[in-house]
Amino acid sequence: MLDISLLFKIGATGVVLIVLDKVLKSNGKDDIAAITNLAGIVIILMMVINLIAKLFNEVKVMFQL
Repeated sequence: MLDISLLFKIGATGVVLIVLDKVLKSNGKDDIAAITNLAGIVIILMMVINLIAKLFNEVKVMFQL
């Protein structure tokens, strides 16, 4: 079952990434902003991959005889 708090965590991470991106770009640190965005995307992908792994495990259990 999908936990609604995970959606809020992903949304909050996105908001923090946007704020960091704007602050770093306004200070002329475009390279650090790109690295920060990449790190945030990796964090969000790890959350989603964890959900997909749980889904596959549940499907595997459902089809076992």
